[in-house]
Amino acid sequence: MSSADLSDLGAARQRLEDLAADALARAATSGADATEVGASLGTGLSVTVRKGEVETLEHQRDRGFSVTVYFGQRKGSASTSDLSAAALAETVDKACTIARYTAEDTCAGLADAALMARDIPDLDLDHPWELDPDHAVVLARDCEAAGLDSDERISNTEGGSLSSHRSLRVYANSHGFSGGYASTSHSLSCSLIAGRGDEMQRDYWYTVARRAEDLESPAAVGRRAAERALRRVGARRVGTRSVPVIFVAELARGFLGHLVGAIRGAAQYRKASFLLDAAGTQVLPEWFDIDERPHVPRALGSAPFDAEGVATRDRALVAGGILQGYVLSSYSARRLGLRTTGNAGGIHNLLVRPGEAGLEDLMRQMGRGLVVTELMGHGINAVTGDYSRGASGFWVEGGEIVHPVQEVTIAGNLKTLFTDIQAVGSDVDRRGVIQTGSLLIGRMTVAGD
Repeated sequence: MSSADLSDLGAARQRLEDLAADALARAATSGADATEVGASLGTGLSVTVRKGEVETLEHQRDRGFSVTVYFGQRKGSASTSDLSAAALAETVDKACTIARYTAEDTCAGLADAALMARDIPDLDLDHPWELDPDHAVVLARDCEAAGLDSDERISNTEGGSLSSHRSLRVYANSHGFSGGYASTSHSLSCSLIAGRGDEMQRDYWYTVARRAEDLESPAAVGRRAAERALRRVGARRVGTRSVPVIFVAELARGFLGHLVGAIRGAAQYRKASFLLDAAGTQVLPEWFDIDERPHVPRALGSAPFDAEGVATRDRALVAGGILQGYVLSSYSARRLGLRTTGNAGGIHNLLVRPGEAGLEDLMRQMGRGLVVTELMGHGINAVTGDYSRGASGFWVEGGEIVHPVQEVTIAGNLKTLFTDIQAVGSDVDRRGVIQTGSLLIGRMTVAGD
């Protein structure tokens, strides 16, 4: 079996587990008090076509192996992409050498043994797609063609793309924990240009899922990309003013991602957060709930355990607008005198409770303001919460879109903006780890002419 062959998943997993066990044993022999190992294999196929011609066609075969050892509370880490016995032995030895020279850190070490995942659920994450390059090209070409053919005002294309990836990850540590699971991710996207000359506008659409059967059809993706590009033609700036703003669902998850960043353990113990020491306080409106659900079958953020082997569990992150806790690994938890939340490596399916109003209903509720459909730049101060980004979208009067908007800046302070959320839409976008509907913000500064 080749080093990145996942055709025999059972054999591949056994090989990674055996390699991990060998690394743990070698580290113990070298005097390490504790060790953790991560190993992975991955395969993938990606294709991009433009104007019907293949621009890129890539096969991916990835492998990785990382070792972290602890000599008391001294930590050393090393990694390699070579899974040969000699390379792994050298990697372990390097990690041990590094640990002997690092300073002690009283918070370093494995996650507590009692928190390891013991009953690992099957979350239905692995759905390989038997896709050959010729078929992948056809699907990407069909996606692009559907968009180009949908309207004569579509004047150009940036292409249609398809990707299919499968990975196997194994984690083991000297607590006796060893676990692994395979997962897949498939996606299809299209980016098109509408109009001519100074009136050209670009937009895109994409679909992503664990199972190929759950993807939108190539024709649907292409037509949606065309519709989105066409509606932006004729965009103009608006005068500077303070008005309500709607973030459409695909941008709303990024907006709430700033809240997640502010409550990560590292931001808290480094005192680099506009929500410092905010646990137990009101950070969102009193009707606003966010739940973490790591075990949703086939969801993109699902995981049976985190990057330290800690069992993932359902929890309320925000209840009634009150922050219930932080996003912690074992290290950041120790720095804060708390307990890990099973978030080493990231969050797992944050679900925002949706409202009953769709996007059009939110526009009627807003009356007059800006619907934001694209953001540019990264003008966010994580310490103060000051927020300023370039934006484009649509101007709304009387609850109806009157024209597209471009080249404006939206600004405010995130701490205030979060508490000024007026409504969550029912149009939940499930294509990411944070799943939310559109968000209506009571007031932001829109800077234009």
